[in-house]
Amino acid sequence: MTVPLLPPGFRFGMATSAYQVEGAFDLDGKGPSIWDTFTARPGTIRHGEDGRVAIDHYHRWAEDVAHIAAAGTHDYRFSFSWPRVLPTGTGPVNKPGLDFYDRLVDTLLSHGVRPVPTIYHWDLPQALEDAGGWLSRDTAYALADFAAILAARLGDRVRDWITLNEMSVQTLYGYALDSHAPGRGLGFGALPVAHHQLLAHGLAVSALRAAGAATVGVAAQHFPVSPASGDPADVEAASVFATLTNWLFADPILRGGYPPSLLSLLPVHDGDLEIIAAPLDFYGVNYYEPTRVEAPRAGRDYRGVLEVDIPAGMPFAPVPVPAAERTDFGWAIVPAGLTTILTTLRERYPSLPPVVVTENGASFREPVADRRRIAYLDAHLRAVLDALAAGVDVRGYYVWSALDNFEWAAGFGERFGLIHVDPATLNRTRKESWHWFRTLIAAQPPT
Repeated sequence: MTVPLLPPGFRFGMATSAYQVEGAFDLDGKGPSIWDTFTARPGTIRHGEDGRVAIDHYHRWAEDVAHIAAAGTHDYRFSFSWPRVLPTGTGPVNKPGLDFYDRLVDTLLSHGVRPVPTIYHWDLPQALEDAGGWLSRDTAYALADFAAILAARLGDRVRDWITLNEMSVQTLYGYALDSHAPGRGLGFGALPVAHHQLLAHGLAVSALRAAGAATVGVAAQHFPVSPASGDPADVEAASVFATLTNWLFADPILRGGYPPSLLSLLPVHDGDLEIIAAPLDFYGVNYYEPTRVEAPRAGRDYRGVLEVDIPAGMPFAPVPVPAAERTDFGWAIVPAGLTTILTTLRERYPSLPPVVVTENGASFREPVADRRRIAYLDAHLRAVLDALAAGVDVRGYYVWSALDNFEWAAGFGERFGLIHVDPATLNRTRKESWHWFRTLIAAQPPT
């Protein structure tokens, strides 16, 4: 198989997040996060698993960096555990926690890998959740203070920063539904969560700029949404779903305003939108699969279509996306959907910054001989090439994920990694896809 060739200077990366890999949930002064609390509830996680040990990256980080670097990876996207650095979300810094990230950054740089950290990837300190969590405006300011602490310690070596990851998923899965931490199940009452995360993003951009950050971006989940038919009710249902999952989050960042249908439902203060719309150096897009939606039909069972089930009473219902193949997670494999969402973003936002695909990957359960993953990644990189040909300025592509890890509510059963992690021994083994990725990077044109 010939590998796709991207433009000179294109960045290839791998990605992880703190709760999914680090473990060491109560070591060296770390405080509890909402995921520690959530996974302790019976029935929340498949097979009753949790991230208390995860894949023990907290102790095995040097080995993991060596694997990541040996592939020729340009960038490593990771996240900070907020309660590891600030056990209650505010107050004194936990020195061992911040020291861990200091060592990680130095080791990445010594291997020639650029660190691209995400400030917040869903592991809110439990103390902040007890005080209201993302329903509270104060949490946005707490995150900005956290960003300032990180930049003060690491900003002399870290040049590229991501503020928040997938605000739409935290809002929908964790607060509107009860499938992710903190499991609030508030329905449309979760809309303030969206605004407060967006405010946190804008405030963090300001804090990072003040600390001299070279480039700042965000990682947003995006996917094309299509109606199941031409029926006007289906078209309207798809439009509502796309607004809630895509444009509610992208419009204020890239247009400076919310979709008009939602503005009155959000706790916007004077000046908030100017903060949220602070210019970015890049816009991160996380893509996995498209979504197909219809107006709910009486008596139809909509369970099992998405990773989470949309409750009855919503004005939209997901239906299966036609696809020749699916991942072992059941997700439709539609590489063209990545081209579609990238070109849609470019058309909707004429001032769209350069784009980095900050997550793309698939769960396949083969331990090492993962040829299906290779085909998946190859096809999605070719979809990026199609977007480039259509005029989208795409600068990088990060595989989710570097290593097999704790896949949130799905536990350890879903395997996204380029590096296999044995669930019993935690031994690491490079998969065939890791070797393919190394070949891909080595074949690219010189910068």
